[in-house]
Amino acid sequence: MNARKLSIVIPAYNEERFIGTLLQQICAVDLARLGIAREILVIDDGSRDRTAEIAAGFPDVRVESQPNQGKGAAVRRGLALASGDFVIIQDADLEYDPNDYLPMLERLLRGDVEAVYGSRYLRPGLGFLRGLVAAKHANQSWPAYLGGRSLSLACWLACGIRISDTVTALKLFPREVVCALPLETTGFELDHEITARLAAKGRRFAEVQISYFPRSRADGKKIGFRDFLRALRTFRRYRRG
Repeated sequence: MNARKLSIVIPAYNEERFIGTLLQQICAVDLARLGIAREILVIDDGSRDRTAEIAAGFPDVRVESQPNQGKGAAVRRGLALASGDFVIIQDADLEYDPNDYLPMLERLLRGDVEAVYGSRYLRPGLGFLRGLVAAKHANQSWPAYLGGRSLSLACWLACGIRISDTVTALKLFPREVVCALPLETTGFELDHEITARLAAKGRRFAEVQISYFPRSRADGKKIGFRDFLRALRTFRRYRRG
């Protein structure tokens, strides 16, 4: 019997400083103990540096390049190419730890949900107010933190689901679930389109607490206030599917 396979979709834009280390980390994760093989797809979204060259140096990594169209467009291309039983979307920077694939997969394999989000803010056992204060990471800016938490509230109001970290860049799905969505957006707002469309279909969500190592704009952080506004519009636009 063939092992089930996880497709790891990595949208990348000018990430030559981080992509090599990230791919080394991914290759070191022991998915075999769960009976799962890996497929790594790096979608180079028009990088002007050595991102694609570095990624192509890994023998088990498939690199596909396209003109710069946005993170969402890169993710959509990765989803179209994915052949695994499961798909996880991973940013190309080093803010997220690939070792968290394991508890996320274990949660999905229980079979009672169709989406598992790696939450940077989940703090089991704490009340709302204590959790709100404790969840901010030491090197994370207050605007980034409060923006993310505000979008969780917007997701609840628009889509009727409570997710502590809807903007997480570590999301896991069965491939047939996420690839069946008629996705349209091309930027960071694709995250919110996926969430809204799945919620409209009544798909079940779970969250798993993960590690997080925030980076600054000086380190290459790209998301900003305009993306926050696009997220609000995206939840509203796709709240009914």
